[in-house]
Amino acid sequence: MSSTSQKHKDFVAEPMGEKKVTVLAGIGEALGKRLEDKGFDKAYVVLGQFLVLKKDEELFRDWLKEACGANSKQQGDCYGCLREWCDSFL
Repeated sequence: MSSTSQKHKDFVAEPMGEKKVTVLAGIGEALGKRLEDKGFDKAYVVLGQFLVLKKDEELFRDWLKEACGANSKQQGDCYGCLREWCDSFL
């Protein structure tokens, strides 16, 4: 796996709480706005979708691409971020 960003490290270092969707690695302002427009306004709501998809990488990447137009790198960053968070906190 490639090195993780500071955003990723910050996210997985602590409980999620009420953090905005844009704190997720790979999700910037533009993708965050698209997700918010579809009701995914908080990181925990995206986590819920991740869990509904049974933490399956391919399914989550496909969903993220469809939901907000995330490219391959953004999909991978977000998936890795949520997977690591789950490994630490669930």
